[in-house]
Amino acid sequence: MATDARELAVALARKGFRDGDGALNLLSALGEVPGELVDQIASVASPDTALSSLVGIAERMGTAELFALIEADAELCQRLLVVLGTSEALGDFLVRHPEHVRDLAADELSTVPITLEQRRRQMEEATTADELRVGYYRKLLHIAARDLTALTTFEQSSAELSDLAISTLGAALAIARANEPGADQCRLTIMAMGKTGGHELNYLSDVDVIFVHEPVEGADDHEAATAATRLASAVMKLCREHTGEGTIWEVDADLRPEGKNGSLVRTLGSHVAYYEKWASTWEFQALLKARFAAGDEALGQAYLDALSPMIWFASTRPNFVPDVRAMRRRVIEHIPSAHRDRQLKLGAGGLRDVEFAVQLLQLVHGRADESLRSPTTLSALTALIDGGYVGRRDGAAMEEAYVFLRTLEHRIQLYKLRRSHIVPDDMEDLRRIGRSMGFRSNPADSLVKEWQAHRRIVRRLHEKLFYQPLLEAVASLPTDGLRLTPLAAEQRLTALGFVDPKGALTHIQALTSGLSRRASIQKSLLPAMLAWFAASPDPDAGLLAFRKISEGLGETHWYLRKLRDEGEGAEQLAHVLSSSRYVTDLILRAPDSVALLGDDAELRPLERERLRTEVQLAADRHSSSADAIRAVRRVRRRELSRVGIADVLGRLDITEVGEALTDISTATLAGALTASTAAVEADRGPLPTRMSIILMGRLGGGEAGYGSDADVMFVHDPVEGADETEAASAAMAVAQGLRKMLAAPGDDPALEVDAELRPEGKNGPLVRSFASYRAYYEKWSAVWEAQALLRASATIGDADLSARFTDLIDPLRWPEGGATAAEVREIRRIKARVDSERLPRGANAKTHLKLGRGGLADVEWTVQLLQMQHAHEVPAMRTTRTLDALHAAVEADLVSTDDAETLEAAWRLVSRIRNAVVLMRGKSAESMVEHAGERAGVAHLLGYGMEHSERMMDDYLRTTRHARQVVERIFYE
Repeated sequence: MATDARELAVALARKGFRDGDGALNLLSALGEVPGELVDQIASVASPDTALSSLVGIAERMGTAELFALIEADAELCQRLLVVLGTSEALGDFLVRHPEHVRDLAADELSTVPITLEQRRRQMEEATTADELRVGYYRKLLHIAARDLTALTTFEQSSAELSDLAISTLGAALAIARANEPGADQCRLTIMAMGKTGGHELNYLSDVDVIFVHEPVEGADDHEAATAATRLASAVMKLCREHTGEGTIWEVDADLRPEGKNGSLVRTLGSHVAYYEKWASTWEFQALLKARFAAGDEALGQAYLDALSPMIWFASTRPNFVPDVRAMRRRVIEHIPSAHRDRQLKLGAGGLRDVEFAVQLLQLVHGRADESLRSPTTLSALTALIDGGYVGRRDGAAMEEAYVFLRTLEHRIQLYKLRRSHIVPDDMEDLRRIGRSMGFRSNPADSLVKEWQAHRRIVRRLHEKLFYQPLLEAVASLPTDGLRLTPLAAEQRLTALGFVDPKGALTHIQALTSGLSRRASIQKSLLPAMLAWFAASPDPDAGLLAFRKISEGLGETHWYLRKLRDEGEGAEQLAHVLSSSRYVTDLILRAPDSVALLGDDAELRPLERERLRTEVQLAADRHSSSADAIRAVRRVRRRELSRVGIADVLGRLDITEVGEALTDISTATLAGALTASTAAVEADRGPLPTRMSIILMGRLGGGEAGYGSDADVMFVHDPVEGADETEAASAAMAVAQGLRKMLAAPGDDPALEVDAELRPEGKNGPLVRSFASYRAYYEKWSAVWEAQALLRASATIGDADLSARFTDLIDPLRWPEGGATAAEVREIRRIKARVDSERLPRGANAKTHLKLGRGGLADVEWTVQLLQMQHAHEVPAMRTTRTLDALHAAVEADLVSTDDAETLEAAWRLVSRIRNAVVLMRGKSAESMVEHAGERAGVAHLLGYGMEHSERMMDDYLRTTRHARQVVERIFYE
């Protein structure tokens, strides 16, 4: 017998019951249950919950009577089980009131939503708080049954829930009036707000309202206000208080003028005065959903007539865009970190993103187009699509995502009828919800996968929806599709973030005017391009650059086709043009760089040897040195564009950027050496000496930045039998010619060749012979020169001479036994002097990127001191690269992992900021930029987002402060 029970329990578990033994016991309590009914129970979202509630109903109603109902009406059976398996709370209601199981019968339950007036009459039958609750839950049961068995759509169910809430408010007000002696002193109206006003309420949500009152003719104003306040308070209490029949929901009046601090009830005149003088932008956005709910309907209509026109002028307010952006930012920031990734309503890609986008579009465009003024999100979205303000494909995707997310929200709340917008992480909860939404195979995993997919869609479309309507709105075509006057189009552009809307209109008109094929393609491109421009720091500059590039390339066979057919390339172009003046300048000088976009393989920097070979071949193809250097610089410009674009798009790590820029400069120097040598030989004959270029500083370390000069030293070695004076003169001519060639104006940024790290600095000769270097280092070399040689890399020019030079300097930079105590003291003295004297006057030591506290100099000097002390015994530290040397120091237990990570974090962040400043401004800055707009641009390039520049600044100050503490401990001991 025990074995049979065990087998039955296992069989029940296989059918879908989570607790087979418990299910067996509950079925036993029902007596003989047909196998078909067991299968029906097993098919619902939570079979265990459904069976438990069914047993409870049977105990109150009687098993025989319940089974008779179920057997006689298949539709009742299906609806009952689906409701019980989805909502434990409605199951509890039916256990308390089993007589209402009959409401689910085929001849009792309306298969279509009923009207608001019918709903009002039903709810007005209640005369006490408990009758109100029973009536409310009874109607809620009807709505859920129709919803869960697909007799109504999501939109219809939400509207029914809203009408039920409004009818409940009306019934509560009627009960309150019957118990208020002064009720006849005032007219009171309840205005529905939020989702209730928008016909899109959840199963369990606060019901947002605003109370409006007026004294009746002849009544005392104070007495009328007092009575109205008591009535409003009574309505709120009736709906929220707990009785034996539970509670309904909270009535939230916080959307009233002055919020919680304002009067609960106000006269119509007081409301109007407040909105005319004091209301914030968000309060007008809230009024989008206002509708009459209960009480004096004429007063409610007067409220709407007085305030509705104000809504459509909100977008003309001076601070409209900042207010809207700040409001959305505050919502995100106030989400507890533990819930941020599971917030269905407020999180990124959540319901609020859809509602926020739709409402903003309504506020911007609804002033001129009354068809957009629906309070219901989906209806408003449909109107935006029909009016051409939102693309049909994007609109359909947003609608599908919104319905899914709202349905998920309903299923979460319906189980226990609790207010929640958090997607649970419990697998059993996810399984139940997934099954209730039709996922039968791996319901928990399938639900989460689908939810995340819709989140991504919403996140992607959230911004784009703002900009689609500009296609027809701003094109200067005399067609029926022209929807706005130029002034209205300017207002739209302003609302979308363009600082110079008149200029933007001019560019758009220039791009789209005429009937040419180019104009036609531009018309299809511009809506998305405008969206992408406005998502970056400088949309005006992006649009202007796009116009110039289009005018330069518009007739080429590939340009517009590439942008039209490769959406990723067009998006990348818009992002780059509105984010980086540096890269924009490169593209404007050579628009064919656009061909690099949209192909991940094209955005990877060329390998070093391939780049060197390509530059050399470019130089060798020209007999004229002038033509050769132009060819070299063309390659440089293209490669700078490639690296800059990839960097702006976030494709490269800071070390990859440094490596790539070093390779470009190295290849350029090598090509320029070839061209300059050819020029000197054309004038003087064969060069009587061999030459090499020694890379120094960040270039020698493979860590070049966009604003870096090319720090170098020139070395030559006369060929056997050559006159040393002539050799020196020829070498000088080559070096000077090289510097002149690379500093000349061109399509690529000038490359300044800085040779001040040579022996004797500016006072020493630009070029020295190998013998002169050897003599100098043997007799005169100072400790700072040995330190500078730590980053010397001999890689350009004569290979044998480069190798000999490396052998010459290695004993200086990696001295046997390490740096002496006196040398260490001298290095520290020099560093202290640099800290106190080299910082520019007026510069802030906390924000100077190179010489400031915890900046690049601090980190690099610390690592270099460790190299000079220990590289003789730690071969891995014999490197020109800062981070490689630091990592080797950690491996040798010379620096703790924590200290090394602190130094590396500072080095990486400061290096990224220096590069971002150049990318953003097109020119270098030694200190952190101060202007708010420039900081936003840097933050955008660093991945913080434009609105988080202060967080970037906080990270920078904290990171460099910690790095300085490590520097003081290691460098200064």
